Amino acid sequence: MWKKLKKLILIIILFNIIFIVWGKFFNPPITITQIGGILEYGKLERDYISYDEMGSLVKKAVIASEDQKFFIHNGFDYDAIEKAMKKNEEGKKLRGGSTISQQTAKNVFLWQGRSYLRKGLEAGYTFIIELIWGKQVILERYLNSIEMGRGVFGVEAASLYYFGKHSKDLSKSEAAWIAVMLPNPKKYDPKNPTSYLRKKHNWVLKQMNNISLP
Repeated sequence: MWKKLKKLILIIILFNIIFIVWGKFFNPPITITQIGGILEYGKLERDYISYDEMGSLVKKAVIASEDQKFFIHNGFDYDAIEKAMKKNEEGKKLRGGSTISQQTAKNVFLWQGRSYLRKGLEAGYTFIIELIWGKQVILERYLNSIEMGRGVFGVEAASLYYFGKHSKDLSKSEAAWIAVMLPNPKKYDPKNPTSYLRKKHNWVLKQMNNISLP
């Protein structure tokens, strides 16, 4: 029994190593979240594109909105994690301190939801992809796999779905609208924004001026 268990563990570890290395060169064929989108909405709208094909504005907008320290941290923003923990302890609205790297690890390898098991696995994957993939690959995988609407995944599919144009052709304002949906893409709609979304959109537009891409 113990030998079979060890063999199974070794197979799982080997599979993960192969998948992580493979992921440095290719986008995931499908993710658990994308499968969920198919089951819930009966569709999967996505269009994987390369880092260069995305254009600079949507990258700046997403970094401005989600993780302004992306290019300087090691996968974890400890200040953001500490602030999130304090907010949660105070009983205020639950918020996370996840970086783009952590979100990429979750979106590509894991499932949605909150649990200590998933967060632990997420931390492990985050550490590894930071070492093996590097920032550009992480950002490309993130922007290609992130949920952007009901059954819509990735910035290219979202750009075509909401604005009828490729992501590289988005205006600064349109790129910011794409970015502000990310906390709750199933709820938010850039064509019918709430007052909160308008305020965040204006904030992201200003923050984009401070973002530079390497």
